[in-house]
Amino acid sequence: TKTTLLSLLLVFSGQLSAQIYTTPPSTPVRTMAEWEELQSLVIVWNGGNSGDPWFDILSEIVRHARLETEVIICCDSMGIVDHAQNYLMDKNVDISSKVSFVVAPNNSIWVRDFGPNCVYANDVDSLHIVDWLYNRINRPKDNAIPEILGQYFQLPVFSTSVAPYDLVNTGGNFITDGMGTAFASELVLVNNDQLKNGECGNLNDVIGTSSHTESSIDQIMQDFMGIDRYVKLDQLPFDCIHHVDMHMKLLDEETLLVGQYPAGIGDGPQIESNLQFLLDNVLTAFGTRFKTIRIPMPPQNGQYPPTPGVYNRTYTNAVFVNKTILIPFYEEQFDTMAQRVWQEAMPGYKVVGINCLDLISSRGALHCITKEMGVRDPLRIVHQPIVGILQNAVGPPNYPVTALIQHRSGIASAEVFYRQKNTSIWSSVPMYASAHPDSAAYWTGNIPKQEGYLDTLYYYVQANANNGKTQTRPMPGAEGAWRFYIQANISSTKTPLAVLKNIYPNPSAGISLIPVQSSAKTQATILIYNSLGVLVQKVFSGELPSGTSQYLLDTSTLPSGIYLVQLRAGGWDSFQKLIRG
Repeated sequence: TKTTLLSLLLVFSGQLSAQIYTTPPSTPVRTMAEWEELQSLVIVWNGGNSGDPWFDILSEIVRHARLETEVIICCDSMGIVDHAQNYLMDKNVDISSKVSFVVAPNNSIWVRDFGPNCVYANDVDSLHIVDWLYNRINRPKDNAIPEILGQYFQLPVFSTSVAPYDLVNTGGNFITDGMGTAFASELVLVNNDQLKNGECGNLNDVIGTSSHTESSIDQIMQDFMGIDRYVKLDQLPFDCIHHVDMHMKLLDEETLLVGQYPAGIGDGPQIESNLQFLLDNVLTAFGTRFKTIRIPMPPQNGQYPPTPGVYNRTYTNAVFVNKTILIPFYEEQFDTMAQRVWQEAMPGYKVVGINCLDLISSRGALHCITKEMGVRDPLRIVHQPIVGILQNAVGPPNYPVTALIQHRSGIASAEVFYRQKNTSIWSSVPMYASAHPDSAAYWTGNIPKQEGYLDTLYYYVQANANNGKTQTRPMPGAEGAWRFYIQANISSTKTPLAVLKNIYPNPSAGISLIPVQSSAKTQATILIYNSLGVLVQKVFSGELPSGTSQYLLDTSTLPSGIYLVQLRAGGWDSFQKLIRG
């Protein structure tokens, strides 16, 4: 271990160096989502006083995270490395493998806020680090850690430290879907406007070498991180650090986990207002409204902010570590419910609670003291899960599953695995590259129609890259499979919010009308598949009005044959057959 540490020190003595750029990457980039595959999880071991309460928490992070990925522990000096090693071994944490110690001077443990941000060139190509100006002027060592890790990983570092790109930001106030949308509180506007009214009233914490308008902030985020929708929410009145990770988290591209207070209590009204704004004004990358899962914000001795001495306890401040999710714990009577919410939301993942009672009073939890490092060669799979199938009189000939699949070496093959509820036997069908209107990287496979079967169907996607790498989505594969319910008919008690009416003319050789009946306004998409299940056209994506609406399809652009028209709306899919004469 000592030999390894000494060799690491060569990185910081100048024999190796990272490439530091103060201008944006020259190729388009995409910021990774937190549920994507990790090569490492970074933490900071700050100080050597064994009485500091966070060492037990850091030890538990290492204990569980190293089973999924390498853990990088940044230490101020070799003396702190010795302290960290001895402390972990005293706690019976195995550090013999997948635990590395990096000498990196630091001021604090809050690596989420100042650590490296991982972006990929051209979606899945070269891995880069983006380093913002940290919004704490009294922690200069922390601000340098992304460059040190750039040296350690031998990755280029793109720094927003020099005008006109001098952007101040903090990682706890940043959530992204991995597809170009990000969420923050308006703290990012404050940090870049030289207002100096820092987090929790500390006037010395916030730095801003120049003022930036919101549009210039958005442009910097787009140039450096590929963020083309940067949504800012109103700050909470009592959670004074104003970091969105304290009350919300993205679980996938379309699902938000949001903290919930008792009605009218504390920051609850502002959280509800922010959530309603988001649902009313921001669509997912799939063109639909975000799904929401609510999780209680637990009290402290029965009290919530703004009670003096009480800070927001949160269960959203959690961290993905490949197939494990680490969530903060406080008291068993509340923790049990929180773990159940997480487990039901993320089937197949191992959900591990870590006691954060001694950390939350410092205004942070597990997400705040960890930072992800994405893999160098991600095999990316993006799919909007089927949530319900309307098995109406016509019925679909199959259940098409379409996914965006990317790897820098190319995709060799992909499959959809599926099974019925009451069997453990998985079947599979191949996926084929689609003529998708948005990207040639889309693949489609067709789960066969389950004749006489009206219940839950489970499925997942597996892809194989040309270089031999294999990945599944959801990442736990069969254990975390998506599921959808096959509905018998529209007279069931689970009536769909919107349904397709009879398309006419049908057969068609020109313009056909696609009527849709909706009982209320709802987000929807109308898609056209050919007889092989390949998506050939997106007819509509947006909000359906209440009542009957009609959508035009020019069938003259389609080859002769049989097509399937799919309506996705209100949590259900319905289908009709269309013949191109």
